[in-house]
Amino acid sequence: QLQAFGGGLVQAGGSLRLSCAASGRTVNSYAMGWFRQAPGKEREFVGVINPRGGGTSYADSVKGRFTISRDNAKNTVYLQMSSLKPEDTAVYYCAATNIRTTAGPLYDYWGQGTQVTVSS
Repeated sequence: QLQAFGGGLVQAGGSLRLSCAASGRTVNSYAMGWFRQAPGKEREFVGVINPRGGGTSYADSVKGRFTISRDNAKNTVYLQMSSLKPEDTAVYYCAATNIRTTAGPLYDYWGQGTQVTVSS
């Protein structure tokens, strides 16, 4: 089971760090992705990190502002978000996959989301 938390209300230009904690299974062997879904929009890929944390990739919309990291000892993945914009407002989800990919349907496990709201 995955659980994302750490969301909240922040002003534009601010920062937040989301966490994704796994329970009941280890995610150390999985690539871990972050996705988001804004009201009225489709879910979109945010970023993904390799199982060993050696590589990441990001959507163009967040590149340079968001950073994914992981602590396999804690079975936890993080999404550090900086220079937040109102268009970053969404529910953020973490997910696990055996195949590093940007495609949501290829993720095997999904956590409950956490709301991030960025005010202008």
